[in-house]
Amino acid sequence: SGNEHQVLSAVAVALGNRTEVALSVSTVRFVRLSEDRIRRYLLSREYADKAGAYAMQGQAGAFVEHLAGSYSGVMGLPLSETVDLLQRFDYPAP
Repeated sequence: SGNEHQVLSAVAVALGNRTEVALSVSTVRFVRLSEDRIRRYLLSREYADKAGAYAMQGQAGAFVEHLAGSYSGVMGLPLSETVDLLQRFDYPAP
């Protein structure tokens, strides 16, 4: 609550004996949360199956005060980096 943390998401593409990897590093800052708001979030159990115990696209998205980096990376798959890797393998990407 009220702190920053980093989210690291990696993606790899392999074809034959060639492998390329990319890393997305994002910084997320949460607003200061009241004890009641934290309690309600814990009671929701939304955190239970999430890496990092929250989902940007869920209730905890309202906790985010600032995001520097990749929204999709925080969600789990850094799309820009994924498209870049696919293009390195001459895969047609949007």
